[in-house]
Amino acid sequence: MIEIPYQAKLKQNIEYQVKRALEEDLNSPDGVDVTAELISADKTAKGRLITREDCVVCGIDWFNAVFEALDPSIKIEWKCQDGDKVSANDTLCELEGSARNILTAERSAMNFLQTLSGTATITSRYVRELKGTNCELLDTRKTVPMLRLAQKYAVYCGGGKNHRMGLFDAFLIKENHIVSTGSIADAVATARRNHPDTLVEVEVETFAQLDQALDAGADVIMLDNFSVDDMRTGVAINQMHSHTAKIEASGNVTIETLRDIAETGVDFISVGALTKHVKAVDLSLRLEM
Repeated sequence: MIEIPYQAKLKQNIEYQVKRALEEDLNSPDGVDVTAELISADKTAKGRLITREDCVVCGIDWFNAVFEALDPSIKIEWKCQDGDKVSANDTLCELEGSARNILTAERSAMNFLQTLSGTATITSRYVRELKGTNCELLDTRKTVPMLRLAQKYAVYCGGGKNHRMGLFDAFLIKENHIVSTGSIADAVATARRNHPDTLVEVEVETFAQLDQALDAGADVIMLDNFSVDDMRTGVAINQMHSHTAKIEASGNVTIETLRDIAETGVDFISVGALTKHVKAVDLSLRLEM
């Protein structure tokens, strides 16, 4: 597994997620796979997991954990690691052990691997568009429920960077927060009093709000749904202000518009599509008896 700051929490999540995935498929921790029972209990098999398309691999620890939970005696030999780019028809791993248990674990294990590899793969494509710029690609909180850390890890494997993990580790003051607190200045000031060591980001929709966020001393300012020309102007306003912030672009970003946005001089581009528009990688497990 690629080293990330939230490693320990992620490992706890893997154990929990795998347990729930198997319960979902078998209806209980000690449930029976009625189809796999058609195979003799002493039958062994070898298998190859292949990818049918080019992708960035992510989710090996989830895959392994499913088999470990069902049958620790099954041997898995990986030909790649998380973050590796592989080509269509490449063998990702080879398996050997109980035919019954390999087939019972197959779908749950592949569900994790194909989903997380899908997130890592699309992230790598976005990151490639930013090559040669000083702009970093960020994810968002628009993740599959209960897979937050897993998908953020997948973004990391694809070469992207993580935005805040949740509602606890950074402020993101948006339109409704501003309305509820009275003003950007009041919201930022209260944030500083409540949690002085926590990063404060403000989302703005106009140049007037940008000025207010700069005057308030925000650490990061998100330009929400600005045109490319307005982003360029916003970057210039920031550079001329006595207090400069990091500038993030967000809102309706596509892979086609990514490069133009990066070249405005923004520091970050956040893209919800990395984790909410999940397209799983096409994987296939082939057994040999």
